[in-house]
Amino acid sequence: MSVLTASRLGVRHRHRWLVRDLDLRVDAGETVAVIGPPGSGRTSTLLALARRLRLTTGKIEIGGTAALAHVPGVEEPEPVFTVRDHVKERLALLGHPRRAAATVPLYGLDPDLRGRDLSPYQRHLLGLALAMLTGPAVIALDGVDAGLDRAEQEALWRLLAEIAAGGAAVLVTAREIDAALVNHVVLLDDPRTGTPGRPLVTSTAGTTSEDVEEEA
Repeated sequence: MSVLTASRLGVRHRHRWLVRDLDLRVDAGETVAVIGPPGSGRTSTLLALARRLRLTTGKIEIGGTAALAHVPGVEEPEPVFTVRDHVKERLALLGHPRRAAATVPLYGLDPDLRGRDLSPYQRHLLGLALAMLTGPAVIALDGVDAGLDRAEQEALWRLLAEIAAGGAAVLVTAREIDAALVNHVVLLDDPRTGTPGRPLVTSTAGTTSEDVEEEA
């Protein structure tokens, strides 16, 4: 069952397309990776798919809630809050009792660790723990290969696979990705050599959509 459908999605900033003419359908439990070099618009595409950016063209439909996990510069830990504080605060914002924090899975995080002391990997864990409190249909996180060593990346992907197995669609960004880990890859052009914002969508089954034609 489709939980996210993007039709000719486009976001333009000033004189540049961040992403343009993106068509994508994501079913429950599927994982999508948005990849490309620095400056290619990975984060903007992720935020647009999670309905956190105003679209310039096209539309997006989500069958449920889209939640942001860790997205640097957008959704980050508070430096002085502990992990436990973050969970209690999020529960309160959602209208749940703070005491419920004792039952929230922390994915191995020390509940007394402060936001400023979290490693990139731990920031992803906290982001996922907080995002999952909303019971999202779609969950998005940015930079799954940024600042993580191989063991941490493997552990994060195992956790993302568990989350997807629970029925949530997972959206991630990375510079590069092992296509075997995901259901769909959205490859963005290098803005220095290609067409800015142009996506090429590929499924792990090997079916590739047509390239988006350059705007006249």
